[in-house]
Amino acid sequence: MKVLCFGSLNIDYTYRVDHFVGKGETLLSQELRTFSGGKGLNQSIALARAGMETCHAGAIGEDGLFLLQELREAGVDTSCVDVRKDVRTGHAIIQNSRDGDNCILLYGGANQSITTAQADAVLSRFRAGDVLVLQNEINELPYIMTEAHHRGMKIVLNPSPMNEKIFALPLETVDYLLVNEVEAGQILGREVDKGEDGLAVAAALHERFPAAAVLLTLGERGSCYDDGTRTARQCAVRVRAVDTTAAGDTYTGFFLAGILGGGSVSEAMELAARASAIAVTRRGAAPSIPTRAEVLAWEGK
Repeated sequence: MKVLCFGSLNIDYTYRVDHFVGKGETLLSQELRTFSGGKGLNQSIALARAGMETCHAGAIGEDGLFLLQELREAGVDTSCVDVRKDVRTGHAIIQNSRDGDNCILLYGGANQSITTAQADAVLSRFRAGDVLVLQNEINELPYIMTEAHHRGMKIVLNPSPMNEKIFALPLETVDYLLVNEVEAGQILGREVDKGEDGLAVAAALHERFPAAAVLLTLGERGSCYDDGTRTARQCAVRVRAVDTTAAGDTYTGFFLAGILGGGSVSEAMELAARASAIAVTRRGAAPSIPTRAEVLAWEGK
């Protein structure tokens, strides 16, 4: 079994600030650091560091060649990434606040230059039983999902960033739907209350998409799972966060690696919770993602 992550590659410009800048405010940042990022790249690195054979597909401009090097160093196959001369690499402007939280402004760039011809060429290298991991930071998602489904691939969707385009996707083809509480509320058309039982929310999502196993992440309240036949709940691992930028992507990669590697749902959720806890204690997106060996050896100190 091979895993194809067809997703974004970004250059992250991360500004450390006391608080998020408000309307009309000019705020002096304390630090600017440049990292590799993009939900697709982050999830590919998390999958590879968790032990999965992973190929990344997507597009960058010539200014983003260092992103390929970072993927390769993590063990990711980059032969399906196109380098474009006519467009810049996608990038993100990230504010990282004093309490470790973040807000992100995205520019799509090359991530929005995917063609159906590229999709056909990439998917031709995979077969039934292989796994396709998608987010919502590239174009041509409906075509990619439809073609992958016809090939018999298992489809994992993390609909982030959430917008109206998600509802135009062939969601009936999704095997695993991975969402946070904000995305869950947007899908269900209502706000998910902080005190609401996560298993009830996961059940509502599964009722909406009965063909998909649903994994709902709830930040410091942990995560919940519902596939229609079994449910599971995982508590968050308590740590002092310094940067939460890639926490969700780390969780996604390690959860999938746990499931695809033959582990139980509960084992996969625990592995993912530990991995994301380590990630938030480090600065940056992709650089914060631990290896499987680090996660297994970590004692939460």
